[in-house]
Amino acid sequence: MYRFFPPYSDYRKLIYHLKGCQGLRNKGSSPFTSIVSAAKVCGAASESPSVKSLRLLVADQDFSFKAGQWVDFFIPGVSVVGGFSICSSPRLLEQERVIELAVKYTNHPPALWVHNTCTLDCEVAVRVGGEFFFDPQPADASRNLVLIAGGVGINPLLSILRHAADLLREQANKRNGYEIGTIKLFYSAKNTSELLFKKNILDLVNEFPEKIACSLHVTKQTTQINAELKPYITEGRITEKEIRDHISRETLFYICGPPPMTDFFSKQLENNHVPKEHICFEKWW
Repeated sequence: MYRFFPPYSDYRKLIYHLKGCQGLRNKGSSPFTSIVSAAKVCGAASESPSVKSLRLLVADQDFSFKAGQWVDFFIPGVSVVGGFSICSSPRLLEQERVIELAVKYTNHPPALWVHNTCTLDCEVAVRVGGEFFFDPQPADASRNLVLIAGGVGINPLLSILRHAADLLREQANKRNGYEIGTIKLFYSAKNTSELLFKKNILDLVNEFPEKIACSLHVTKQTTQINAELKPYITEGRITEKEIRDHISRETLFYICGPPPMTDFFSKQLENNHVPKEHICFEKWW
């Protein structure tokens, strides 16, 4: 666990500075929390040729989020505010005060900063937002989950998948808490090198073989697929039939990817009489 909290006055100066950034003001109907917390970069790694992950140690003990939400990402000296989905579980924040983000390289100033300027110990600030999340309460009815991801849209769905795994561990250890059903992840990317967090995903599939399953799709694979991944790989896009086979009254669908993909699957689910309240999607391209 990382420990590097500076004096409160230092964080206060950072937050005061960031209140001048574009987009920080709360609006009456905004899906933001009121907490803007300073954070420090405590880890970074390349997840793919185009995606860099960050681990952030969050200063404010009252800062919290729900699996699937994103953060406004405030960078000193950068006037544009970033918006990045959290890909870690709320449990990691509870235990270590850490959240994880994965940022795709683009010309957007916050993404450029993450890829070209950010180093360990850089100070930023974050605020949670978004109405796309999975946050069941212990007494809620058991639900199955179908998660449909395209490209970097895996980020919020990985947070949900990791949260579901934490709920399964809690149920197994304590015999109480929310009783989740099965979880199926459909995840599509250009090739296996762009399938983010594939090892983390397969680790969860192997840990909970009766509860968690995945179908990994590649649309432009040009190299040989390694033996470990091959049983989970399908060449070609996710199909309507694959999703339709998982429709039931007990199933919630979460979709995050490029807008045409999100629009297609949400419309197909509606056409197959899935209630709108059981279809959740996030679009931020």
